[in-house]
Amino acid sequence: MPTAHRPTTDLPVWAKAITRTATEFPRTPLPLLCGKIPEGLRGTLYRNGPGRLERGGMRMGHWFDGDGAILAVDFTNEGATGTYRYVRTQKYREEEAAGKLLYGNYGMVAPGSLWQRWSKSVGNVANTSVLALDDRLLALWEGGKPHALDLQTLETRGLDDLSALGKNGCYSAHPKRDGQTGEIFNFGVTVGRPAILNLYKSDRTGKIMQTSATPLDRMPMLHDFVLAGQYLIFFLPPIQMKLFPVLLGLSSFSDAMVWQPEWGTQILVFDRQTLELVSRGEAQPWFQWHFANGYQEESGIVAIDFVRYDDWTTNRRLKEIGAGKTNTIAEGMLTRVRLDAKTGKGVGSEPLSDRPGEFPSVPPSQVGREASQIYLSCHRRHADIARELYGAIACIDCHMGTWQEFDFGENRYPTEPIYAPDAFDAERGWVTTVVYDGNTDTSEVWVFAGDRLDDEPVCRLGLPQVVPMGFHGTWKPHN
Repeated sequence: MPTAHRPTTDLPVWAKAITRTATEFPRTPLPLLCGKIPEGLRGTLYRNGPGRLERGGMRMGHWFDGDGAILAVDFTNEGATGTYRYVRTQKYREEEAAGKLLYGNYGMVAPGSLWQRWSKSVGNVANTSVLALDDRLLALWEGGKPHALDLQTLETRGLDDLSALGKNGCYSAHPKRDGQTGEIFNFGVTVGRPAILNLYKSDRTGKIMQTSATPLDRMPMLHDFVLAGQYLIFFLPPIQMKLFPVLLGLSSFSDAMVWQPEWGTQILVFDRQTLELVSRGEAQPWFQWHFANGYQEESGIVAIDFVRYDDWTTNRRLKEIGAGKTNTIAEGMLTRVRLDAKTGKGVGSEPLSDRPGEFPSVPPSQVGREASQIYLSCHRRHADIARELYGAIACIDCHMGTWQEFDFGENRYPTEPIYAPDAFDAERGWVTTVVYDGNTDTSEVWVFAGDRLDDEPVCRLGLPQVVPMGFHGTWKPHN
């Protein structure tokens, strides 16, 4: 059930960017606070995340439940502009008109009678990530279809089935785009007994050209997958969803998921050309939200880099973030697993860092290939990791094994670092992040040189309103 709203006076500094409802703003010139916008930084940064976690005096049950809102920061020869708008989902429009919560979601059941819980069990919040196509922006959320938005105004056009999703198809929040071919791969899970893993291959326009459907022997918690050379690879953590309480409106998805480490982690390997299953393997139990990248070594062995958690405690911490106060420690370590794709069996595992972190990514041109760098968010050194959010971003040089880090200072909180290729030099790039500054209660856009992350930013831009710390984004170069 939704929870009653509580005062924020006892909450940490970062909570001011989470617990209050964000305000939209139209296309607005952004002041340059310091430095200079690089000449090669020409394109648009898009970011998605929950803009509101409260309505009608009631708070939503989990950080994942918030209504999605998109930030667009456009870099041109004349400077930078920013736009921030909520995605006008059916859920958003109905609740805006009613002035109260009507729908359930990942971390809450719908308020009201059992009939209301059944009829409005899950609302599409379009709050997790974005996919920028030539003619539209897709706001992604793995429990349903994407919403199409105008690339410039962020006006919501409506649901988009990419020509093949059908009436109830789901399209997950972490598509993988091959930087060389332009092909886009993604998946969606059909809830049921058995659950079905649906794979999608699209052309560069987003149109789905090929699909496959594979029955699963468990109802999984799947958030991400990896493109690695000629393979698409999934890790299914040992989580069992108690489906019937969810279907009856008696439990949220979050509360219905049970950690069962005795099952181990299941590894599924698919061929990227046919989308057919190549192998199934088993490994020791772990959980992961996000993959950094994957690639094939010369020997044919596949290397997969991801953030590994020992258990499902991470879900509790993310719920606490939505409430604005954390007490749970749940840290993931960037890890490399090597496996034989033909058998699904692991042949080795090693940590890539001794520092925990999250939101890993690589330059877009290197997705599915051996990457030169991995970027991620991490805690400041000596931070109280139970109560603080990430206050630094880092870069790992995959060839040298070196670590560069930028510490944003006390009460400053960056979002996921996003790589922007230079418009003129293919060997160069920039790292962008949106920062909440709790010292001034403002949000800013910071830009770093991609190969000198431990240096001061090359520029900082001010945003007209506080933009809550969200989940994922992308960079779309100007054509």
